[in-house]
Amino acid sequence: MWREVAAQVFPEAQFRPPVDAAELTAAEQRLGCGLPSELASLLQETDGLVGCCGVDTVWSLDQIVEQNLRFWSDASFAGLYMSFEPLFFFGDHGNGDQFAFVRAPQRADIFVWDHEDDSRRWVARDLQDYLGRSLEDSDDDWYQ
Repeated sequence: MWREVAAQVFPEAQFRPPVDAAELTAAEQRLGCGLPSELASLLQETDGLVGCCGVDTVWSLDQIVEQNLRFWSDASFAGLYMSFEPLFFFGDHGNGDQFAFVRAPQRADIFVWDHEDDSRRWVARDLQDYLGRSLEDSDDDWYQ
């Protein structure tokens, strides 16, 4: 389903081999929490998704784990930014801004974290909406 959704909007989207259930379980154990269900479903079809201009619209599972662990635990971030604990990052726009689900309270909405001003803004109602918006518009500021 997810490959079809992405390819329908952006036929040049690049897909990777899928993640298996054991890899998802291991990632969730490292993270100490479950992945959002839509994201887990997408990863079982493709381990990330590359969109326009080579942007990692959805990161690989390894990158999802590493980035979230870093954002949740890096002490240097505490003096610079609001807490990242409520966010579950999964992709970026290639310019430093990153996209995330909300972990608490858990919801399907997607937010963007602006790396320049530490703002967090709603950009999509769920992962399918996010893929449609981010892959359809090659404009650098589709989420502004």
